[in-house]
Amino acid sequence: MSAETGPATSDGPQEHVRRVRLPADRRTPAAARALVRSVLAEAELEELLNEALLLTTELSTNAVEHARTELDIEVVADTIGLTVTVTDFAGGPADELVVGVRNDSSEIGEVAERGRGLLLVDHFASRWGTTYQPSGKGVWFRLDRHGTDLGGPGGHLPAAGGNGGHVESSTPSAAAMSELMQTTPDPYADDPLPEFATDLLTRVAEMVGAAGGVVRLDRGDGPSPQVLARYGRQPRPDNELLRVPLAVHRPYAGELELDAAPSAYARPLAVLAAERLSLHLENDRLRRADTRRQAWLTFLAEASELLAQSLDVELTMALIPQLVVPRLGQWCAVHTTDEWGRLKLAAATHADESVLPQLHKALQATGPDSVHARLREASRSAAQVPLGAPMEGFAVPLIARGQRLGTLAVGRHPRHRHDPDEISVLEDVARRAALAIENARIHAERRRVAQTLQQSLLPPVLPVIEGIGFAAEYVPTGDDAEVGGDFYDVVPLPDGRWLMVIGDVSGKGVQAAAVTGLVRDVIRVLAGDGKPLPEVLNRLNETLVERGGGRYCTLALAAVGPGDGNQLDVSLHLAGHDRPVLLRGGGGAAFTGTGGTALGLLDSITTPTAEIPLDPGDSLIFYTDGVTERRRGRELFGTERLRDAAAPLAGYSADVVAARLRATAINFSVEAPRDDIAVLVLRNDAL
Repeated sequence: MSAETGPATSDGPQEHVRRVRLPADRRTPAAARALVRSVLAEAELEELLNEALLLTTELSTNAVEHARTELDIEVVADTIGLTVTVTDFAGGPADELVVGVRNDSSEIGEVAERGRGLLLVDHFASRWGTTYQPSGKGVWFRLDRHGTDLGGPGGHLPAAGGNGGHVESSTPSAAAMSELMQTTPDPYADDPLPEFATDLLTRVAEMVGAAGGVVRLDRGDGPSPQVLARYGRQPRPDNELLRVPLAVHRPYAGELELDAAPSAYARPLAVLAAERLSLHLENDRLRRADTRRQAWLTFLAEASELLAQSLDVELTMALIPQLVVPRLGQWCAVHTTDEWGRLKLAAATHADESVLPQLHKALQATGPDSVHARLREASRSAAQVPLGAPMEGFAVPLIARGQRLGTLAVGRHPRHRHDPDEISVLEDVARRAALAIENARIHAERRRVAQTLQQSLLPPVLPVIEGIGFAAEYVPTGDDAEVGGDFYDVVPLPDGRWLMVIGDVSGKGVQAAAVTGLVRDVIRVLAGDGKPLPEVLNRLNETLVERGGGRYCTLALAAVGPGDGNQLDVSLHLAGHDRPVLLRGGGGAAFTGTGGTALGLLDSITTPTAEIPLDPGDSLIFYTDGVTERRRGRELFGTERLRDAAAPLAGYSADVVAARLRATAINFSVEAPRDDIAVLVLRNDAL
């Protein structure tokens, strides 16, 4: 780990700067938090501590989990606020910019869905964005004291190095946006053109004996032409002025004006000077147009990355207006189309948050001249439609794969009209947004289908039997849109006993689920007919060889019934499945049973029978390989660790044993499960 420390020296506020390089390790977020905490203490910015630690955890955790490279953490604090930048060295686009919120809970269900981290950063940060450099990419956020002017000297932003670029991607606060809209910066600050134009104007004015002169230029990015150069006194309107237009292309326009007495050479010299100045202005226009296009391309790339991270429909809807405002418009609204073709407001935002209620009211108003009517026209015609006063702007249809999904409406800034480049960018954003919405909807439908199919393969409840305790825990794979092959079941037998089943079909997806359903149904039918368990396994093996599509299955069958006294007699058959753990009520845990042949691989199989008596308080623990193959780096959870984790649970109920083992397996690794986890416990509950 390397680090640089020390206060920055500048003409602005005193800065405290820390830079540290950390490994891709699970302890890195804690180290990053410690670094931020120390800088905040030095800068006396403890009021920002909670938000800074939360957002630092989000960015560092995301980088550790997805980039898997060393991280550079830069923390810059001044008297006004704090900026934190987390940079990784992974190549390619920022594939995992959006991170999930995590806590210390052992419950995998409490791990937040992908995308909530982005909402937290956007909610708490004064502003945030990404940096792209040849060596890697980073994400930064800025926190300012409450009531601080974001445009003031404390507004530190990370600088992009090398050939990289910086794109700010969050929405400023209402106060900052209001001031931004009311303040007109000097359009020619740090521009070499004014000096050149002033020198040229001075020379031509002296040559023709002009008392004064001025060069006005309109770059098409402001409300009116600006003074580019001035000489002598202000030309008087009542005098006879010499005016020469500048030969520049749109959106540039301008003129050279001299307060000079008419002469035979005054106009030719002024025209010559205007032509020379026009050449420089045309170069400036082309250079700015190229820079602007590069900025739009960077913006579109960033927008695509952000939209691609979310497979949640609601989050995707909320992201779209945040991308547009304030960069491309003063307000933005997304409407979606229902099955009847009616438009419904899905998300909206405004540069001034105090205006949001009026915006919602205007968007929902009806009538022939209302905004809603114009939106319906854009949706029906699948073409861009202008919006009239007072909601000036335009609406673009959202179309993906030939489906009309709704509209994207954007309002223009009061002092700036959309130029053709901006309109093209907005249309491109609408296409990408529509595709992201459609992808999110498809994923949501896949998730619903997967969850429904998965639930159909598991029993809704386990039977409640006096003297016998059954308990099960099931955790699906981390991909919630995929169906796993693990299953369990408890069914009654004709002789009064109960049959416990736990199995694992190879592979995942719909085909694996179909084979799982086949295995489950064949067992229920044959066992219900009173077939002996060895015959059930042989018939099932024949079925899988013929109809399994090349998939195989490991299986454990246990017939449970009353024995002598308070004992339970268990007849155990293992077909390629891991041996269960026998947990004695008085203490001690050991593996039991004899292994057999997996089903669906060979024409004939062997499945030896093991008779196991369970005394009161004894438990038999079944599991799938999702438990033993739970991975932490290169280390597996393993069967020995499972047995050691079960040993202290002697005497506990079946529910407690199953829940504790599930939690132990989940907590073994911070990663989401790569395979289904199933635990099935049988316990002799006789008094």
